Amino acid sequence: MKGDYQDLVDEISALLGAPATLENRDFRLIAFGAHDSDDDLAMDPVRTRSILTRQSTAAVRSWFEGFGIARATGPVRIPAAPDAGVFRGRICLPVRYRGIVQGYVWLLDQEPGRPGPEPAALAAAMEVAERIGVLLAEEAKAGADLSREFLAVLTAARGWQQEMAVAALRVALGPGGDGLHAAVCLAPWTGEAPASVPGAAAVCVVPGRGGGAAGAATGPGAGAGHGPGHARAPALAVLLRLRSTDALGPALTAAMAKLLPRTAEPAGTTGAGPSGGAAGGASAAASSGAAAAVSGKSPGGASAAASGSKSSARSSAGVPGGASAKSAGGTSAAAAQARSSAGSAVATAAAGHRMTAGVADPVRGLAELPAAWEQAVAAARAAVAQPRLGPVAQWSAIGPYRLLATLAADPVDDPAARTLLTPAHRELARTAEVFLDCAGQAGRAAAALGIHRQTLYYRLARVEQLTGLDLDEGEDRLLLHMALKASRLA
Repeated sequence: MKGDYQDLVDEISALLGAPATLENRDFRLIAFGAHDSDDDLAMDPVRTRSILTRQSTAAVRSWFEGFGIARATGPVRIPAAPDAGVFRGRICLPVRYRGIVQGYVWLLDQEPGRPGPEPAALAAAMEVAERIGVLLAEEAKAGADLSREFLAVLTAARGWQQEMAVAALRVALGPGGDGLHAAVCLAPWTGEAPASVPGAAAVCVVPGRGGGAAGAATGPGAGAGHGPGHARAPALAVLLRLRSTDALGPALTAAMAKLLPRTAEPAGTTGAGPSGGAAGGASAAASSGAAAAVSGKSPGGASAAASGSKSSARSSAGVPGGASAKSAGGTSAAAAQARSSAGSAVATAAAGHRMTAGVADPVRGLAELPAAWEQAVAAARAAVAQPRLGPVAQWSAIGPYRLLATLAADPVDDPAARTLLTPAHRELARTAEVFLDCAGQAGRAAAALGIHRQTLYYRLARVEQLTGLDLDEGEDRLLLHMALKASRLA
């Protein structure tokens, strides 16, 4: 294959009477033509580095891409820029296959005032570039695991770059690219991506965003064993192929069986959760939560609310805890059972490795894949923030975290809640969150916290003093509730 590329590059050099170099779309050198010239400007720093190190810097790549070469379908002339290390102008021939750029052929342009290549010669050179494009595409398809194409879709900037990345993945997947898919995020992930995953069209490791270390939580959920660094660590992205929406459960089960053959802590390991119950690390409790979440049902427990008045809330009679779970969508018994098994698999791994998984709603085709990945990441973050949602959380079942995970891409630092969220006031923050989770019903909140109602009133008054908020006001309640929930998000 290397010889084929060299022959084609030499053919272009002969057609245009100038030494040519071939780079892939990542600006890594593949082949270059012989250079025989006394012109010192021909071997400028950019060209010299490309040949000697077989790659270009990110800055050089960004500079050249600024001329639209990734979208061009014909030759692109790029002027000299001595400040950028480009002493001689370039002619770039985009190498494409089925509309997708595979690489670039670079030639030195003539000096200003001298005629450049004839249009007929350029057209002939573009025909050779098309043959190079076929070879590059076939080589990529033969040896690719699609991790590069998949990662490019998940990390590309919005706009034309993302559109090109999606188009490249669609070409690589072939006819299957137009089918039904589901994005899954597992975090934190260490090591390389597995060579293959049952039912997966593509797998890749998405680099972390950087930031604090896991376990450094300061919000009301700090006792849950997960910290802000959880979602900042690298994550494993899995693109599952589905025959139908009901096939999500079986596909997820098979994938988890491959991905999570890890030894967990003994069943029954517990820790203090944010609401005083078993922590998300207890495998039995986590399995139950995962089964409910991944089967499309919201977990049991009170729904969050931030309305009502203080007088009625604090004088209302206690309401038995535990609102019944409501199904977010009907699923077959077989699918629910399969998803339950997948939840158990992640629960087992989560017990020993603090791992969570987020599952996006299935999408048809690849155009919505970037948005689906955001759903999967949000669901994985929600499973960390609220252990009862995980360790496998489906985006459609994470409730307010669908919005909060989008709004709180970075740690929330609202002035009103800042003091309340310090370690010194952790118990007050927990009290306020449980009170708001219980729709402001004092009796129910006191029962959930295991305290006397008068103790609850005292704590809520302290919360108002620290935050400057009036829990009589619906908007103040909403602000505090959002800040408390968002502080859990990794």
